[in-house]
Amino acid sequence: MKVVIDTSSLLSLVRYYLPFDTDSKLYNLVKQEIKNHNIIIIDEVLNECQYVSGKLVTRKLDFLVDKEFSKTFKIPTKTKDLIPPSPTKFYNLVDNTFITSNAKRLNSAQFEQQKKEFLESADARMIIYLLNEISKNSFERLMLITEETEGSNDQKAFKKIPAICKILNIEVKALPDLLDLYSDINIKFE
Repeated sequence: MKVVIDTSSLLSLVRYYLPFDTDSKLYNLVKQEIKNHNIIIIDEVLNECQYVSGKLVTRKLDFLVDKEFSKTFKIPTKTKDLIPPSPTKFYNLVDNTFITSNAKRLNSAQFEQQKKEFLESADARMIIYLLNEISKNSFERLMLITEETEGSNDQKAFKKIPAICKILNIEVKALPDLLDLYSDINIKFE
């Protein structure tokens, strides 16, 4: 199993789970899974983590910004120059299927600007990364971890991650569902 995790899920991890991880079992599992490239942190997600909630993610998961760790384990995964496996099909989907009704109200210049921002975002880069991985390896279970839901997207021009992944047949789970897949972690209230 290989998962790509977004900023919101990393933030939830450090806010709501790690404070109760008194024996560092969860911290060590996450670190080991990142080392083994079973949990993928892409460059744009790590960049976002430097700017949200007072750098909480990089303070609590300090190994993510440790130069030696980053160099040794090639963290984060570089995505800046990735292109989707079927570029024409993907960009057609971006222009016609991934858009919301809000996009239809934009003039062409505004739409192109919104599209450029979307394609440079962590959301699009995670999706393109996963599409490339799926095209290379059809046997491994691949998924995207996010706390987003398909619902309203705050007047944005493009659908949210779960809605886009549903169109592309990419498995999406929330952080609690991911943690439930690890038998080494037992989260319960007593």
